[in-house]
Amino acid sequence: MKKDRKMNIVLTGSLGNISRPLTEELIVKGHSVTVISSNTERQKDIEKLGAKAAIGSMEDVSFLTEVFKSADAVYCMETFGFFNPDFDYLQYIDKIANNYKQAIEYSAVKKVIHLSSIGAHTSKGVGILKFHHLAENIMNQLPENIVIKFIRPVGFYVNLFGQIPSIKSQGIIISNFGNQEKEPWVSPYDIATVIAEEFDLPFDQRKIRYVASDEVSANEIAETLGKAIGKPDLKWVTVTDEQYLDSLLKFGMNKQIAKDYVTMQASQRSGSIYEDFYVHKPTFGKVKLSDFAKEFAVIYNQQ
Repeated sequence: MKKDRKMNIVLTGSLGNISRPLTEELIVKGHSVTVISSNTERQKDIEKLGAKAAIGSMEDVSFLTEVFKSADAVYCMETFGFFNPDFDYLQYIDKIANNYKQAIEYSAVKKVIHLSSIGAHTSKGVGILKFHHLAENIMNQLPENIVIKFIRPVGFYVNLFGQIPSIKSQGIIISNFGNQEKEPWVSPYDIATVIAEEFDLPFDQRKIRYVASDEVSANEIAETLGKAIGKPDLKWVTVTDEQYLDSLLKFGMNKQIAKDYVTMQASQRSGSIYEDFYVHKPTFGKVKLSDFAKEFAVIYNQQ
């Protein structure tokens, strides 16, 4: 299949879990990369990778439009914090996705890759992931001559770093889902590889592509991570939705986000979140749970 020429590509997401390895892969492939960040301290790190830095806010449509004007293609993603008690995350996502939509239209860029998520196929019963459904719908309002590729990863391995406090304090992993059933997980490195690949493939039609790295049960996760950190008896303990919500609220999470987070993980427990994924199950990536366990052990031992 004929690949597109080398392009000027603009990435959002600063140097996060996906954007850093994505920047590195695109540069290796010969593309010119500009990374948008709201943090001026990131500029030197971005430039060290061989990319250009564009410092500004996702909430500034004029800034986004100006940066997008230089691009042959753009990568858009949304993210937010969980601990501001007054934060309305759906209102925020609506604003950011519409900002992307306007900036893409105003800048005349025709090739877009949008980071979405498993669960984006519906707004019902998937909890916090409904924001991806909202964002996809907004992006799909763009004119048909703008080709959008939606990338839908499954649950990130790196979310398991959030279990380190309970492992250290109680010797267990705690969640409101998890049993013997296998579920898909993904590494940000495999997501970056898929996105980099999609930039090189033709932009001839809108598409959705799921991304996953491995398929394992909660008990396998506990066993593998436990061995990696020297706790071979580590167990995954499943609590009720109410108990898990209480723990998130005590940890300081925004109340609405906490409720929707619990609902999201309940949909993992029921399997409903994976309905569309298994209809369009992808070829799995290279980073397996055993590989992530080594990374987990490093972070665990640093804390």
